[in-house]
Amino acid sequence: MALPRKVASANYMRENQELFACPFCGGEMTVTDDCSVVCDNRHSFDIAKQGYVNFMTHAATSMYGKDLFEARKQVIESGLYAPMHTAVCDLLKQMNTNVAVLDTGCGEGSHLASIKNKFEEQSDNSFVGVGIDIAKEGIIAAGRNYNDMIWCVGDLAKSPYQQVSFNTILNILSPANYTEFKRLLKPNGLVIKVVPQSGYLQQLRALFFADSEKESYSNEFTVERFKENFQEVEVKRITQTIAINQELVPLLMHMTPMGWHQKSDDVTTNLTEITIDLDILIGKM
Repeated sequence: MALPRKVASANYMRENQELFACPFCGGEMTVTDDCSVVCDNRHSFDIAKQGYVNFMTHAATSMYGKDLFEARKQVIESGLYAPMHTAVCDLLKQMNTNVAVLDTGCGEGSHLASIKNKFEEQSDNSFVGVGIDIAKEGIIAAGRNYNDMIWCVGDLAKSPYQQVSFNTILNILSPANYTEFKRLLKPNGLVIKVVPQSGYLQQLRALFFADSEKESYSNEFTVERFKENFQEVEVKRITQTIAINQELVPLLMHMTPMGWHQKSDDVTTNLTEITIDLDILIGKM
């Protein structure tokens, strides 16, 4: 008989409890038999029934809701981002060691889960996956849908992890906190940041922002800021245009802010393909 998700998640967290640091006092933490994560100063955080833990120390709101994360999950699991997942997996395999990966701004966890699955299919090394996001609805979905990973609601500016705990930090289409990345990264570790290139979702951009400044996009500032923070930087570009079925169109619209104020009927009959155009930035200290 399978263990309840809360108990199974607690067991997995206990196996990796050395990663945790109390967000209040910075102390080491222990996962208890009653499914709480507790520090020596008795600050305590309960593991929820969906298998995640909420480490927020203050109230926070997010514009991202349950429907957005469900749309994102379906789009990502359709394989649209598979080339990016493969490229990230290849970088992890090249490390030739067990990996502890923190996905910052993980949302509902679909990117991390896909990368983990690819890695475990192709490598004998172990993969400890941890996802953090300030959006509670995303983490609830991650805990519900993906086993054998650690899912945390938390503030990246005050993350609940010990220093030098991860040999890889992922930051996929999400804001970065380089000060925290440097605190968390192990020696010889990698920060892998994925940012849009000029062609990313260009078909949606053309439909929504035709003849306006928003129809074009540049990631130049983001890339330059990344380069300022690391001694060694490599950039890999992943580009492909893919035919899509009409079932994905409203999901694509719902998962990106570009489509939040548009009616799906406006584009359903026009959109038959989509471009995924991404830069993978690889930084070493």
